[in-house]
Amino acid sequence: MTQPQFRDMMGVFGRIGLISFGGPAGQISLMHEEIVEKRGWVDEGQYLRALNLCHLLPGPEAQQLATWIGWRLHGLRGGLAAGLLFVLPGALVILGLSILYAYAADLQWFAALFLGIKAAVLAIVAQALIRIGRRALDTRFKRLLAAASFVALFLLDLPFPLVVLGSGVLGMIVAASRPDWLGAHAKHGGASMAAPPASRRTLVVGTIRAVLGWLLVWAAPMLAILLLLGPDHVLWRIGSFFSQLAIVTFGGAYAVLAYMAQEAVQSHHWLSAGEMADGLGLAETTPGPLIMVTQFVGFLGAFRAPDPFSPLAAGMIGAALTTWVTFAPCFLWIFALAPWMERLERAPRLQGGLAALTAAVVGVIANLALWFALHVLFRAVGEGRFGPLRLYLPDWQSFDWRAGLLGVAAAILLFRFKLGVLPLLGIAAGAGLLLSV
Repeated sequence: MTQPQFRDMMGVFGRIGLISFGGPAGQISLMHEEIVEKRGWVDEGQYLRALNLCHLLPGPEAQQLATWIGWRLHGLRGGLAAGLLFVLPGALVILGLSILYAYAADLQWFAALFLGIKAAVLAIVAQALIRIGRRALDTRFKRLLAAASFVALFLLDLPFPLVVLGSGVLGMIVAASRPDWLGAHAKHGGASMAAPPASRRTLVVGTIRAVLGWLLVWAAPMLAILLLLGPDHVLWRIGSFFSQLAIVTFGGAYAVLAYMAQEAVQSHHWLSAGEMADGLGLAETTPGPLIMVTQFVGFLGAFRAPDPFSPLAAGMIGAALTTWVTFAPCFLWIFALAPWMERLERAPRLQGGLAALTAAVVGVIANLALWFALHVLFRAVGEGRFGPLRLYLPDWQSFDWRAGLLGVAAAILLFRFKLGVLPLLGIAAGAGLLLSV
């Protein structure tokens, strides 16, 4: 392995931040090519082990992996630089697109463009469901767990954190007695990460300092809002909601999008279901983590309840606050746990919890896919109760044939012709405009 200069590392991660399209799979592959294959700054075994452990943590695993690489190469300042450069380009692009969306959403041509984008998003989410399902559901127990998580969310309306964290706990219990149910026979390849030359006491003290320091960083803007605007202001509600979300975003962005979308639309009324699909489409077209769609939600929520600020100022504060409370915890997890990674990686119960959690994520994404499909394809979707079951009741007369046609066409382009995400979204947006005209 070679030790790069700090400026060289900054240059590489600046480039990665600008071209990291394609969701976590594409971003992880890009970092592997740039860091492991081309430059040899981190070896294969270290990279894979760090990636495995980033899957154990809440938050976007690609951004956490970038932070870990920076920490590995240049300590605290390296982790901060790599993590921020991975996020900032996409955050600035999403902010600009959110401003454009807020002022142009009532224009007919703009709505027509997003008709196609929303239809394409349906195909993209379906593809994510199939890919993750094929990889994750390799035992009967995992398939049952995925089905149970779908039923719990879509039909029983159970809280998302309960379903996800409960699945992880169940996996830890099963790993102790029936590890074969979780397919716990995989072997990790590559060389072991070298343990830091420090005693256990030194590691514990360092971890406590990192946790306390980053908890203060995480909480600082929320404390300022509480003192200046009070707990009833929309900015406090936005910050509180996305702070809670940051703790339970296991399994990547798609896993938490259903919970975020339903809460933002149905509980907080910050935006409509169609606008939520628009936001996901925007996030798909920009570099950086897909979870950046949270910034779009935070911008619109504050933009529409701006007092005492102007709408634009409130929206920008809401976007910045959302990004802060979403990504600050990622630095906390990495800086606190990176020195312990080798020990954690060898804990079989934690690995069992991760395997069960990943299986449950498939059910979560299925819930997201069906929820989005109903709200994109039908202009009116009601809700009803049948005993303990929560049922979505679409108005069949409100079916949008244009969205249905565009969704089928997008699926054919994506699955049959393997078209990339960006060309797919561009074609779908143009087709939506043509159909509307």
